[in-house]
Amino acid sequence: MLVLLPPSEGKAASGRGAPLKLESLSLPGLNEAREAVLTELVDLCSGDEDKAREVLGLSEGLRAEVAKNAGLRTAGARPAGEIYTGVLYDALDLASLDTAAKRRAGRQLLVFSGLWGAVRITDRIPSYRCSMGVRLPGLGALGAHWRTPMAAVLPEAAGDGLVLDLRSSAYAAAWKPKGELAGRTATVRVLHAPTRKVVSHFNKATKGRIVRSLLTAGAAPEGPEELVTVLRDLGFVVEAEAPGKGGKPWTLDVLVDDVH
Repeated sequence: MLVLLPPSEGKAASGRGAPLKLESLSLPGLNEAREAVLTELVDLCSGDEDKAREVLGLSEGLRAEVAKNAGLRTAGARPAGEIYTGVLYDALDLASLDTAAKRRAGRQLLVFSGLWGAVRITDRIPSYRCSMGVRLPGLGALGAHWRTPMAAVLPEAAGDGLVLDLRSSAYAAAWKPKGELAGRTATVRVLHAPTRKVVSHFNKATKGRIVRSLLTAGAAPEGPEELVTVLRDLGFVVEAEAPGKGGKPWTLDVLVDDVH
């Protein structure tokens, strides 16, 4: 099973570890595209600060993020699982998993990123600010920049098992499973049970709890149908919609009563 996650907008500080080694990251087939984004982002943020804030969509209060990006090549690096914070990652709570569940997380979780493309939670990266929705002056829209290298690398990473896609739409645009692989991919929506409306904050928390539950249970569903059974056994209320035709992912609706 491969679980695709969005990053978090907020991130922990880089810390004092050794700096980034691009060649040490998982999915080395993405390194050329990573280097291109890293180079332009560092150059952008080392120059006109106001222009950098505009390109990155940062408010005045986030001005310090520009300087952080300018120092990415020398900043300390930490495991991505420690860098990403926020509602989903708080609910996932990687640090409190037992040893076996942490090993499963290292194998199964893949976090998408405007800067790195996708990384495993054990990959050491510095803290940064660059969403998939950014359009860099030289490279253009990052979602489009990542499509070709992702299409070459991600099918191999997915292997022949289930793909659980929990990404937000901006990150999903960077890579969409196709053909037979799409048929064993399941996307998840979190809906308010009484109204069937999509929830926002609780969407992220619920997705974090889903991943934690699967990791803790050591569940290994082989396809979307089996995933539905596993999630129900774990206490989630799930409605599943099989694709109407081949080459499309399954849609799983997880129903919740709380919307906070």
